[in-house]
Amino acid sequence: MPELPEVETVRLGLVPVMEGRRIAAVRVNRPDLRRPLPAGMADRLTGARVLRLNRRSKYLLADLDSGETLIVHLGMSGRILVAGAPRPGLFHHPQPAAGRHDHVVIDIEGGARVTFNDARRFGLMDLVASDRAEAHPLLAGLGPEPLGNGFDEDYLVARLAGRRSPVKAALLDQTVVAGLGNIYVSEVLHRTGISPLRQAGRIAAPRVRRLVPAIREVLAEAIAAGGSSLRDYRQTDGELGYFQHRFRVYDRAGAPCPRPGCSGTIRRTVQAGRSSFYCPACQR
Repeated sequence: MPELPEVETVRLGLVPVMEGRRIAAVRVNRPDLRRPLPAGMADRLTGARVLRLNRRSKYLLADLDSGETLIVHLGMSGRILVAGAPRPGLFHHPQPAAGRHDHVVIDIEGGARVTFNDARRFGLMDLVASDRAEAHPLLAGLGPEPLGNGFDEDYLVARLAGRRSPVKAALLDQTVVAGLGNIYVSEVLHRTGISPLRQAGRIAAPRVRRLVPAIREVLAEAIAAGGSSLRDYRQTDGELGYFQHRFRVYDRAGAPCPRPGCSGTIRRTVQAGRSSFYCPACQR
């Protein structure tokens, strides 16, 4: 499933295409994805101007001048692809033929086409009044953004204090911090030398504090690399992300630990049904 860096990369690819532009036409090719699509979605989107594109956790939010916000989640296999040329020099891809899994197609004034493609249909779209978007059930309980001012060392120390769950599970808890997923938590824990198996509430405060800059660092590097492409994820121009080539531990079971001076071997274990990758020699 795309995590924060992948969704942010998609947002950055859509901003020059959609922000400030009007939606010229919408084609909805099926009534549902993971859940039913909003009633009258094509009519409600057509003619609206996109005021701004935001991201909250792993969700894209398009604020419209109609007073509604389009909420989009990519699910397991969702892609948002752009073709066409909204203004000279920006995109030169020809409009592709409709694909089997192109479920929602949005034409933007100026010639761009934005296509939501989702082979497994685990993604979702919803329309909600913009002034109530933060209260939407998908967004209301989310913790602070890891790249925002609300997420700092003191906050994380307080949230992990007394928690009996493993630290990896705590960092994947979207009410603690929004947008982190399996890949990037594994990478962060390796950089900080913390085992994913360690009980969150038993990690000394100075070590917890080191997690915050490591989280910011890993996410920033991943965004700069266009995210990680393991299976289905693509950037809006169809290109792969490249951060997977910089993984230190994720999906590297059996490989030597890349930490200088460490002679350990990356190990895979399963926590709450998810694979965790770590070095038992240097992560304690």
